[in-house]
Amino acid sequence: MKPDRRFFVALALLGGLLALTLCAAGGLVVASLDPTQRAQLLVLVGDRLPLVFMVWALVLALAVPPLRVLHGWLFGAPARLAEAAHAVVETGAAPLVTDQGSAETRELARAIAGLASQRDSLRAGIDEQVRAGSRRLEHERGRLAALMSELAQSVVVCNLDGCILLYNRRARLQFRALSDAPDGLGGSELLGLGRSIYPVLDRPLVEHALDTVRSRMRGGDEHPGAQFVTATRGGQLLRVQMAPVPAADDGPQTDLAGFVLVFDNITREYEEDSARDRQLLDFDETCRATLAGMQGALDQLVRTGDDMSTRGRLVALVRDGIAALDGRLRALSDTALRSVKTRWPLEDMRGADLVAAAVRRVAVPRMQAEQVDAALWLRVDSFALLQAVEWLARRLADEYEVRVLALSLQAEPGGAQASLDLIWQGRSMSTDTVMSWQMEAMNSGDDRTPLSIRDVVERHGGQFGVERERASHRTRFRFLLPLAGAPAQAPAASRVTGRPEFYDFDLFRTGDPARALAERPLSELTYTVFDTETTGLDPSGGDEIIQIGATRIVNGRLLRSESFEQCVDPQRPVPAASTAVHGLRAEDLRGQPLIDAVLPAFHAFARDTVLVAHNAAFDMRFLELKQARAGVRFEQPVLDTLLLSALVQPGQASHRLEDIAGRFGIAVSGRHTALGDALVTAEIFQKLLPLLAARGIHTLGDALAASRNTYHARIAY
Repeated sequence: MKPDRRFFVALALLGGLLALTLCAAGGLVVASLDPTQRAQLLVLVGDRLPLVFMVWALVLALAVPPLRVLHGWLFGAPARLAEAAHAVVETGAAPLVTDQGSAETRELARAIAGLASQRDSLRAGIDEQVRAGSRRLEHERGRLAALMSELAQSVVVCNLDGCILLYNRRARLQFRALSDAPDGLGGSELLGLGRSIYPVLDRPLVEHALDTVRSRMRGGDEHPGAQFVTATRGGQLLRVQMAPVPAADDGPQTDLAGFVLVFDNITREYEEDSARDRQLLDFDETCRATLAGMQGALDQLVRTGDDMSTRGRLVALVRDGIAALDGRLRALSDTALRSVKTRWPLEDMRGADLVAAAVRRVAVPRMQAEQVDAALWLRVDSFALLQAVEWLARRLADEYEVRVLALSLQAEPGGAQASLDLIWQGRSMSTDTVMSWQMEAMNSGDDRTPLSIRDVVERHGGQFGVERERASHRTRFRFLLPLAGAPAQAPAASRVTGRPEFYDFDLFRTGDPARALAERPLSELTYTVFDTETTGLDPSGGDEIIQIGATRIVNGRLLRSESFEQCVDPQRPVPAASTAVHGLRAEDLRGQPLIDAVLPAFHAFARDTVLVAHNAAFDMRFLELKQARAGVRFEQPVLDTLLLSALVQPGQASHRLEDIAGRFGIAVSGRHTALGDALVTAEIFQKLLPLLAARGIHTLGDALAASRNTYHARIAY
């Protein structure tokens, strides 16, 4: 706690009063003596005046403890009460201490607590009315967010500045694949609320697409949009579709509030197409050369007459050409077959839905469902499987005059597979016929495909066969297909009540990006709140970072899902005293990435944000000593919750992380893990913002200047 000048003033006044009392007493004694006695007294006391000073100093020293207690009683307790009252007013969550100070101070604290309780009750009533008024809007927004989060496409919504205000889970996975960071570290530095889309997409491409959208909107296009293909820094190809987010209904028709981007990674598709194109070009060149050689051989064959040796050589040349063409054609056919086999992915599908789709699809012969277990879920390529069922049904109708078919779906013993049976009554078929049907391509009429029944079965890792029931004269084709676990059915309400952390529509309302960072309000800034765990407390003496954890605050919201947490191999022992604090041992860290790889990833995660830490001088010193080695520089502003707490609550005795959290009613979990401490620090920082505003500290520049003037700003590492 910063020393209070009032205490030293009181101590000085007490010393002066004591000295004045001694002087007055001495003066009265001297005044009552005659000149002879005064001379004798001066002789007696003259050499003993230092003893008088020592007595004065001793009395003053003995008065310090009771004076300190009196000072705390008169000034300290009211000052702490005032700080706590301010915290209650601004945050509504800080507890009041009602058992310190004088009786009057304690009574005042209880009165303030009562008023705060009444205020909280009134505020709760008002908040409930506001929630009731906005519940429908939040319900719709939550429904939209839940819908977006479950889409199979990668969707990102931005405002006109390119600031990301919504993304879904698929986009998070997509951007993780686009990241250049080491495995386990990537993705979060590219995608996050409040981040810019332009590190991924070139700004000119996006602006050109926006111009295209506006032009189509002016032309009255019902579905204005744009599409482009771009390459990422890692060399991957993205197909991007853009759709507009219109502004308010009362604005011009071409006004936009933002845009929606749908991403599709076409790198593999492009590579496959390129390989196929190269194969076709190679085949074309080979065919031309082979056919030219064969044509020349045939021409010579006509002219050779009866020269048998020459004829034999030419015939062999033609045969070799035909064999080469056959090999090329087989290679092309195999490539096409592999593409067709994997065109449709294996997906979870309810078995009853698959049977119903087959019944609707097969018109001749007539098909009906029989003994279908509605609880079964299959893992199937539904397109290829329905194609196989339809092809078998047509063959049975054409060659065996079957007019009625039944489909049955039952679980097999063991619980790993299900049997899909295609059943008919009448003439059966031989095993050889079944084997030949399995191998044939499933061509029917104008429908052409290189796939066979065996290909479809192998695609599913299943089996196919025929079974005969002699007693009932029924025969069945049986497909053994893999089962999928039935998805858990979450209550509908749970999907819309919680507001997902990966969207914030309030970011449509952006501040002035051209305004200097120091002049921007604290409430408008984006923060990266971080913490480090280290091998010790001496960064300049060789101690190393062993863990970095961070989270983000965007638009006043703590985004727990957008976090960074990574251990670091320090390549040195971890002292037992440090392990006792954070629990990390050298063997736990062996094999983790080095600081050279982790620090650039964290630097990218914190890009374009203000850094926040508790006792930031300690953590920043470690980063500064390693940034040259890692090839990065942390040049963004830094705010310290230790200094900010001392600024808004100077009367508190402690500004340790746990003590500040306790004063604000924040639960501390994961203490002395980098991410756990970063999350607690972020919650504390959110509580400090309104207290700073109450003291007239509104901008980043205000906060930095005020922090530098605090008592604790003298700490250095």
